[in-house]
Amino acid sequence: MARISDMHKRWMKEPKYRKAYQALEEEFVLASAVIDARNRAGLTQQELARKMGTTQPVVARLESGGTRPSMRTLERLAKATGSRLLISFQPREGKRPAG
Repeated sequence: MARISDMHKRWMKEPKYRKAYQALEEEFVLASAVIDARNRAGLTQQELARKMGTTQPVVARLESGGTRPSMRTLERLAKATGSRLLISFQPREGKRPAG
């Protein structure tokens, strides 16, 4: 059985897949960060939901990348996982700042 990471590497060689992936990359990064924070805290989705004062389907949506959470939700997630929420802006590759 092929590993998803191996399949992803192979698919990234295809222009249509790469373009679609790059369009969603920021959502994937956020979803991955949510999963990592939950795993570091040793929590299940249900346990995290309870600590956040929400439901397991809400946590599942956060982890799927299918939603854009509010600052309030991200702050609750950070508190529930014993994490510190940091937000930064980084220049995109190949882009120069205006001015």
